[in-house]
Amino acid sequence: MGNRYDDRVIRTNGEEIYKEILDKRGLKKVKQYTTPVLNDLSPKKRGSLDRIRHTWTVGDRLYKLAAEYYGDPEMWWLIGWYNQKPTEAHFKIGDTVLIPLPLEDILGYYYESRSKRN
Repeated sequence: MGNRYDDRVIRTNGEEIYKEILDKRGLKKVKQYTTPVLNDLSPKKRGSLDRIRHTWTVGDRLYKLAAEYYGDPEMWWLIGWYNQKPTEAHFKIGDTVLIPLPLEDILGYYYESRSKRN
């Protein structure tokens, strides 16, 4: 399996608005990954997974949910992908977050969707 960043565009950011921050870090520019395009799962595949409902609240973070439900905070991006919200900034207080299970199945579906895109 590849890396989830393999097909992402990398941009170099040296915008004037960030000059003070970059100077403090001793940098002229910083590389950033673009927000990914998220392919959705088919209704059949979605229906094959168990899902835990979680209501997004103050202090929630995707990595915390991944640590709680998957035992691995680095799997946070799967929750974002499944919910079609790639970052925490896309969630609002009160949103229902679906945690797909089992982890092995959702990982398999993710890598399958990537292989179809490439």
